[in-house]
Amino acid sequence: MTAGDVAAAIEARLRSLANPERAAPMRAYLLDQFDFLGIPTPARRAAIKDLVAQPLADADTVLAAADLLWRLPEREFRYAAIDLLRRQQRHLVPLHLPAIQALLLREPWWETVDGLVAVIGAILRAASKNGNGAQARMDDWIGHGSFWVRRAALLHQLGWRLETDEQLLGAYCLRLADEREFFIRKAIGWALRDYARWNPDFVRAFVADHGARLSGLTLREACRRLPTE
Repeated sequence: MTAGDVAAAIEARLRSLANPERAAPMRAYLLDQFDFLGIPTPARRAAIKDLVAQPLADADTVLAAADLLWRLPEREFRYAAIDLLRRQQRHLVPLHLPAIQALLLREPWWETVDGLVAVIGAILRAASKNGNGAQARMDDWIGHGSFWVRRAALLHQLGWRLETDEQLLGAYCLRLADEREFFIRKAIGWALRDYARWNPDFVRAFVADHGARLSGLTLREACRRLPTE
């Protein structure tokens, strides 16, 4: 199938499930910023499971289909694009990160940014196993003018468990520690909290050494899963 075929099939499938009554509270949840079809996540994923899983030719087809879906007005199509990217991640390599960043920057909010973080993280985790320094690409992102891109760079190691690059995590947290943006402060705490599940000693030491620079929100998030001594 072409990118246009994939996007059209997903659009038709989801529009058939539109529920205006559900759409209103979904829109309100995101501060009335975006339009919705009114399809809950489980229903959306079940409806397009076969479409996002079908074999596609290459990365260009995957990214073009995602781009077409991203251009549609209702938010569920962006979630579907993320579903597609995640399912077709085998086609994607660090070379494709600029295209993903371009999607991230179109009407960004936490839910699309964090959805793309999972895609970015999967790409970099796979590439890092080759020892080619792929994660260094995030060094540019952590200094980007958009705090959403900086958030993505900070969070890209979520779920890496003991494969997490501690030095990089700590450096990125400190790089952004003085920012006042809520979504950055929350993200620093989230990144540390996630890693605390696997290495609480690192997070405890990081907080002890640098807590004076971290906001109260960051500290609460970071320490939430730390075991008491």
